[in-house]
This record gives sequence, C-alpha cells and structure tokens, in this order.
Amino acid sequence: MNDDMTETATFANGCFWCTEAVFKRLKGVKSVLPGYAGGTVKDPSYDQVCAGNTGHAESIQIKFDPKVIPFEKILDIFWHTHDPTTPNRQGNDIGTQYRSAIFFHNEKQKEIAEKSKKDLEDKGVYKNSIVTEITPIKNFYVAEDYHKDYYDNHQDAPYCNYVIDPKIHKLLQRYGSDVIEKYK
Repeated sequence: MNDDMTETATFANGCFWCTEAVFKRLKGVKSVLPGYAGGTVKDPSYDQVCAGNTGHAESIQIKFDPKVIPFEKILDIFWHTHDPTTPNRQGNDIGTQYRSAIFFHNEKQKEIAEKSKKDLEDKGVYKNSIVTEITPIKNFYVAEDYHKDYYDNHQDAPYCNYVIDPKIHKLLQRYGSDVIEKYK
C-alpha cells in the first residue's frame, strides 16, 4: 500500500485501542493497525508486551493520503490526543509499553516531527517538558486480531466509556472538520 498516494506513520501514544479509535475517524486515513513497535522481541504477543520486558510500545501504524491529511496534521492530532509529557504512562496505563513515541519512516518525517515538538515546547503548550521519543522505525508487529476495531466493537465496555470516549470527544471538538462524517 506504499504507492504515490499513501504514506505510513507509526506512533506510540498510550493504549492502542484508544489511538486506533481516534485516527481511524480521520478523512484521508486509509487504515490504522494496532501493534507493537520499538522493541527487541520478534513478533511479540500482547501478554509479552504487557509484561513490559520486550522493549515494545503499544503502537498504531497509519496508512494515509497526504493530499487529504498531511503528516503535519496527523502529528498535531497525535500531540493533542494524549499527554506527551508523562514518561511511560498514559492515564492509568503504566509501563514502557505506554510511552510516547514517533517512529519516523524517513528523514522528512523526522524533520517535521522534531520541528513540531520544538514548536510546542517553544510555545509552552504543555506545563511539563515533552518526553516523546522521535526514533527511526525498526519494526512493527501487528497485534492480535481481537485488538482491531476494539472501541467500535466494545463501546459499552467501561474502559471504552471512561478512557476512549473522552479522546473521541476531544477529537470531535478540536478537529471536527477532519473527521469522517459517519463518525460525527
């Protein structure tokens, strides 16, 4: 799917159930896969990653059309739909597997990500320093099937109500014009 019309972005920004739900709602996003990135264990399982000793982070890999939604906009949504100032944690999810990371796929993405991070720091958008790592993608392993479309398949689950729903509401409030109509 890496043709002239599609690019790939890979992020870790907390629970992949949350981040998949956010990014799949955007115009120009072709697919969002939950998975594991940044670690040393080949093809890890969810249980291995949750144990916190694989080096992997729960991540998403996004295929998108940059003519519809540029990487800069995807990054802006990344920054504003999680807390990039908390090391190894997002809300009650704690451990290195929940760290904030941008796994860049090329030098252009690296430059854009570093500039974006610096701009946020210079503007003082966050009270604390941004701890998001910006590192080259070295691996991405797709998560088990039951993680795909988790939010859409379990919207009545307490975790979805208390953790994911607020992220979706934030997305709609701040980026409503970028959201696919059926998700509004």
